Amino acid sequence: MRIFLTTCLTGILTGCSMFNRPPPGVSKDRAFTSYHASKAGDGRLRLAVKAGSEYLAKNAAPATKDAACMGIARERNVEIVGRTNMAEFAIGTTGINSYFGTPRNPTRGAHTVVPGGSSSGSAVAVASGKADVSFGSDTAGSIRVPAACCGIYGLKTTFGLVSLKGVFPLSPTHLDTVGPMAADTKRLTEGMGLLERGFEGKYQKEMAAHPSAKSLRVGRLRLSGTNEKMDRAVDAALVAAGFTVVELDPSFAERWQQAHKDGNTVAVVDGWLNDKKYAGESGVSLLTKAALLLGNIDYPREYEAALRNRAGWISRLNSTFRKVDLIALPTLKSSPPRLPLFGAGALFETQMLHRQNTVAVNYAGNPAIAIPVPMEDSKIPASLQLVGPRLSEARLINAARLVEEANKGNRVINPFSLKHFFTKHRIISKGE
Repeated sequence: MRIFLTTCLTGILTGCSMFNRPPPGVSKDRAFTSYHASKAGDGRLRLAVKAGSEYLAKNAAPATKDAACMGIARERNVEIVGRTNMAEFAIGTTGINSYFGTPRNPTRGAHTVVPGGSSSGSAVAVASGKADVSFGSDTAGSIRVPAACCGIYGLKTTFGLVSLKGVFPLSPTHLDTVGPMAADTKRLTEGMGLLERGFEGKYQKEMAAHPSAKSLRVGRLRLSGTNEKMDRAVDAALVAAGFTVVELDPSFAERWQQAHKDGNTVAVVDGWLNDKKYAGESGVSLLTKAALLLGNIDYPREYEAALRNRAGWISRLNSTFRKVDLIALPTLKSSPPRLPLFGAGALFETQMLHRQNTVAVNYAGNPAIAIPVPMEDSKIPASLQLVGPRLSEARLINAARLVEEANKGNRVINPFSLKHFFTKHRIISKGE
């Protein structure tokens, strides 16, 4: 019913911008709405920052000061190479932008694949090598989804850890977070250090506490509808790293799916409550307007129940983290789709939304990381998502480092030999 309503609101097509001519100042790959190439030999960390809306570009007065999350970066004199493109108002999972153009996914073998949203330009800027670190926002997966699509690392931080002051709101009281994206864990650590004071020390302590994966218990979550190759890639990456793997009970998967549904409701309705003033403005895309109006439809029917369910989900998640250190699952249920040749509308966005396994994490407020891992018979990597307890960003990046080191050289474990690995490395079942 929601898909039908959204499609009616947008019409049949909203117009894919893949072949549209972008406005002046946009980089050739459409990753940046404003780009300043770094000088040779500068040596400073290159940082890209997310921003992209036709309406705000044409009508909003220039900001008089930075968002609070930029404070450490300014103090350390990093080189800000530009503003990155994004899905308008951070609404959208494909990364398509009808005004600035859709950032081109630079991943090997994925040039016509969606870059993922909403932090599409941030992911492309890092994947193409134009930035060492980029900042993105994550309300329902907007860092991890584009990271998965573009084969890079993306960290969704604990809700409330990084200040949202000065950040364009979507769900600031429930879901919105700011986090770093990078091509490797070294740069991701540097990016997190630009968002949290003292993070480097926390990370060093975590590396000392867990120099190998053997001491980390990882709960393996399996969700229905996941592509078998994606699941095998995640299993292979966990085994190669050497984690102690615990199969989570199917009842937890059912609670996850309900949290996913409730989290989507909160995201959509909060989008309406915070940004409904733009729903009637010319210059705002039809797709963005449709998403905002959908929040108005859901508001009286499902919003209060979704908010009430949140405490129970947080409690269930916390009890799970008393048994395991991290939870593992694919970031996406299947590989990202190709950009449509002639148009993309609400149905295409909805199809992409159904691929992601991210919003249940935002709903609880926990941190999570997307990690590229090899996938059999594919040039495009899969993405392993690790979820941690509150304020476990250092543990997540350290775990990602262990996965990264185990998969150096883009090694892919033959799925037919996984039985050998599962007997070599101790895998704990739910009943053990």
